[in-house]
Amino acid sequence: MSKMSTELERHALNGPTMGTRWSALFFAKPGFDPQPVRAALQAAVDAVDAQMSTWNAASDLMRLNAAPQAEWVTLPDGLERVLRLGLEIGRASGGAFDIGMGDAVTAWGFGPQDAAPDGIRAAMNAPRQPAHDVLELDGRRVRKTRPIAIDLNGIAKGYGVDQLALTLRDHGIADGLVGIDGEMRAMGLRSDGEAWSIAVEAPDPNRRAPQSILALQDAAVATSGDYRHWIDVQGRRLSHTMDPHRGAPLLASPASVTVVARTGAEADAWATALMVLGPDAGAALAARRGLDALFLLRNDDGTARGVGVGGLFSKLPAASA
Repeated sequence: MSKMSTELERHALNGPTMGTRWSALFFAKPGFDPQPVRAALQAAVDAVDAQMSTWNAASDLMRLNAAPQAEWVTLPDGLERVLRLGLEIGRASGGAFDIGMGDAVTAWGFGPQDAAPDGIRAAMNAPRQPAHDVLELDGRRVRKTRPIAIDLNGIAKGYGVDQLALTLRDHGIADGLVGIDGEMRAMGLRSDGEAWSIAVEAPDPNRRAPQSILALQDAAVATSGDYRHWIDVQGRRLSHTMDPHRGAPLLASPASVTVVARTGAEADAWATALMVLGPDAGAALAARRGLDALFLLRNDDGTARGVGVGGLFSKLPAASA
């Protein structure tokens, strides 16, 4: 357990990344200069964005997407690790988490371009194989065995949070709280020796308010929800989370799924996978995998009820398998 003096000073840093902002909160002795840490944190998330962004045509991911089928492409370390983890969780989730949904994400307007009806029809009619059956990895090399558009929006922010945590550690900071948007990672303890408090947001598109509060130490948390990023189609609000079987947004899903895991990348990807699977199949898989997960389900009156899986959420009612 970390011991920290009450004389430590609080430092709250932030900066732009991935269309949102990163944040870092930690404590240090008086006289500590946070500017080198700030610069290193910004460089860390900039490197993730340069490798994994679909908004940057020059990113390493877009270079892979543009490569001819069957051509081996050498990847930087970070992208290779994220691809490998994405394929692993894709297999483990039965394809519910699929990094090969880039065509659908773009067609429905959740990428750099507006929604395109022709693209939507093509995405929904395209024969699909999960990315873990299409991509071959050999060390840091990867090749596509059939056409596929890779999108890492369901895992890249979580990995970015992990890089923020590693950067703090590289600067001798063992206790802190880092995040990108709703993905957070707690390192050690607060200056008062207590765990870090992290809110699980209520699934309300009109306001930001906590549904519950988590106390975390050396763990990451990510939430996938239907209430922050959506499009309206014929009066129906459709979430940005894609159904790999349809090539289209989910038609029915929990309001949100929150997962606590060892790393941000794992929490991020599993939150997406369980969102796709829904509260019954998702909770059953989470229980088999030993995951801590919270499903928030909407009641008819607009309120939300929680269904918890795992020891962290054991006080909530269990989901049916």
